[in-house]
Amino acid sequence: SKESEVLEFGCGTGGTAIQHAPFVKHIRATDISPAMIDIAKEKAAGAQISNVTFECVDIDDIKVDDGSLDAVLGLSILHLLEDYEAAIATAYRWLKPGGVFITSTACLREMGFWIRLMIPIGRAFGRIPFVNTFSKDELVAAIKNAGFVIDYEWTPGKGKAVFIIARKPA
Repeated sequence: SKESEVLEFGCGTGGTAIQHAPFVKHIRATDISPAMIDIAKEKAAGAQISNVTFECVDIDDIKVDDGSLDAVLGLSILHLLEDYEAAIATAYRWLKPGGVFITSTACLREMGFWIRLMIPIGRAFGRIPFVNTFSKDELVAAIKNAGFVIDYEWTPGKGKAVFIIARKPA
């Protein structure tokens, strides 16, 4: 809603935050890459978006009052975190009762053998960042274990990311 306070972690170049900005009060968009944040700031300025704040910060260092947010977005990021369960629990803590956590996540354990094989090889050669390989069931369990209720779950096709809207009970 127009009164919503939103935080996005792993915002990349800011596309999602900029698209959602007209529909909310404020979005705080964060990423660990200074280059991504610079691009996001340029895009927001070009689009004349003034209600998005971009910050270069690791999720573990984001300062947010517990129970202060209406929505937390973690899109295409959980599989890049070593402790994705901690990130989900943190999102739960940040949200107001009734707030939503929205994620689109690649569940790599369900992807083909060759992709799962290539990740450690790519990492060994420094070509691929850390990638966490968990299944959709493990992701859903982690979201529920954090206290969330799943409102919506959608997987557009085999080998695709799962999209989940989870709600902190009121």
